[in-house]
Amino acid sequence: MTPGHGSTGSTGSTVDGVLRRSARRTPARVAVEYRDRSWTYAELDTAVSRAASVLLGEGLSPGDRVAAYGHNSDAYLIAFLACARAGLVHVPANQNLTGEDLAHIVGQSGSTLVLTDPGLASRLPGTTRTLPLRDTDDSLLSRLAATPPYDGPEPGAEDLVQLLYTSGTTALPKGAMMTHRALVHEYLSAITALDLGAGDRPVHALPLYHSAQTHVFLLPYLAVGATNVILDAPDGDRLFDLIEAGRVDSLFAPPTVWIGLANRADFATRDLTGLRKAYYGASIMPVPVLERLRARLPHLAFYNCFGQSEIGPLATVLGPDEHEGRMDSCGRPVLFVDARVVDEDGKDVPDGTPGEVVYRSPQLCDGYWDRPEETEAAFRDGWFHSGDLAVRDADGYYTIVDRVKDVINSGGVLVASRQVEDALYTHDAVAEAAVIALPDERWIEAVTAVVVPRSEVTEDELIAHTRERLTAFKAPKRVLFVDALPRNASGKILKRELRDRFAGA
Repeated sequence: MTPGHGSTGSTGSTVDGVLRRSARRTPARVAVEYRDRSWTYAELDTAVSRAASVLLGEGLSPGDRVAAYGHNSDAYLIAFLACARAGLVHVPANQNLTGEDLAHIVGQSGSTLVLTDPGLASRLPGTTRTLPLRDTDDSLLSRLAATPPYDGPEPGAEDLVQLLYTSGTTALPKGAMMTHRALVHEYLSAITALDLGAGDRPVHALPLYHSAQTHVFLLPYLAVGATNVILDAPDGDRLFDLIEAGRVDSLFAPPTVWIGLANRADFATRDLTGLRKAYYGASIMPVPVLERLRARLPHLAFYNCFGQSEIGPLATVLGPDEHEGRMDSCGRPVLFVDARVVDEDGKDVPDGTPGEVVYRSPQLCDGYWDRPEETEAAFRDGWFHSGDLAVRDADGYYTIVDRVKDVINSGGVLVASRQVEDALYTHDAVAEAAVIALPDERWIEAVTAVVVPRSEVTEDELIAHTRERLTAFKAPKRVLFVDALPRNASGKILKRELRDRFAGA
């Protein structure tokens, strides 16, 4: 649908309507804390309306794209909700992007304004029109007090509210066109599957540009009326201090962050009993790491959250009481998601057989912004093709084997990189690992492990270690050692970068 304003009439099923209802229900409850500032639900709702007026006062019209290029802050959240209320299309950009990668998102989306932190503005193309989010006298935040609240028409449920650019781990990012309706459905799926409640005390430490932190946790938690703590970044010292002080009891983090927390010297000594809910997702959690976390924190309820940007992004959840016996599973589809596992012809495969996961859901995007060919390729026969290779069992639980593009064809035999990574993580000297395919004269694609070592270890040791746990042909042909793995701000390891870096090695 072409972005419009109120195209289906005012229904209240909008992203900003989520906040409005909570403000009417619990106006005096604290909604957000950030650094030394806090906002009650009533104050946050009023700030969003004033910010909507500021944005429209900049000459923007409903349907215009507005990019957001900033670090975590209360201003970032207010700006997103203000775009939603004003009928603008919010375009979040990874605050770590620079150069052509950043210019691609701003340019391809057709954004006419970029909301940014002052310290990041110099990275943007010189012709870009910007508005500071905070920290200046003319910023969005500083202009709220002198601006009357927006009282114009509400957007419609079918209007676009956000372009969620895919992570770009295998190709240039594409802008998934999310409507108000799609995201509101996803919020309800998250609330029911993840047991989110007003009494929870969540901390939001991952980048808000990323759909998981914003749409699986922050917005659903605003919907139920919880008090939300926003951090600049997932700093271990700050997180542990907040947990020990009893200020937060719910944390979402990708596996790379959980691995970092588990590798801290004080992980075994800090009092973390106040943490009640632990959510992980955005990439596959190595089973050995999850086992170590559960052994250290047996009281903690772990939830595996799986999905992708195009579905808002939550598709399946493995709850705390479902982990035993299926630690590698990503769970079952959430409330508004229907899923299947199919072969290359789109036909269902038997349970226990690998195939591509396809989805049908009101949470799905309306396609990719200005990418009709990619949209047609992804949406076929009424189903969205995810690109994830998975197995479904007889009880309806899904296990992700790999990304279809990351499966390694070694000598004509398919090898799932996840299985090799899990074997590597059982070695005490492995801090992090990523398994990729590299060109090879004999094998066509050679199974190659890229490892961040925790202590001294040799290539031969790690190859022998995996051979003890896997069929010989699945063991790495080579092990490359690095100081760190490249990943985006959401924690996904950029295997594309690793393949490019070591292609000639």
